[in-house]
Amino acid sequence: MSMSVDYMSSLTDVMRNNASANTSELKSSLSGISSESTDEELLQVCKDFESYFVEEILKEVKENMVPKEEDEDSSLSTLRDFHMDSVMEMVADEMVDEVATGFTQQLFEQMKRNYNIS
Repeated sequence: MSMSVDYMSSLTDVMRNNASANTSELKSSLSGISSESTDEELLQVCKDFESYFVEEILKEVKENMVPKEEDEDSSLSTLRDFHMDSVMEMVADEMVDEVATGFTQQLFEQMKRNYNIS
């Protein structure tokens, strides 16, 4: 299977932009929190952070568990990594929603105290 260099370059740019966008999105939602924020807004920011945190843990686990194949086509590897990142983001969101660890609640309570949100 042969893919053009332009396609691979474009795919790499998309992956890089998605990672940057996720981090920027998290930072901007956190910067929007103030003492006037509602509990719902604060809880959503906490869930977003926990989801991002779980996603990074899943990526690290995958990196350490799945061996690199020396003879693998780099274009296929890049494409697989792109899709794996999307899947890990969805899995992290589901884990936070379905299997709450209490981290979100602890973070929520701490931020309420820090921002004097009643």
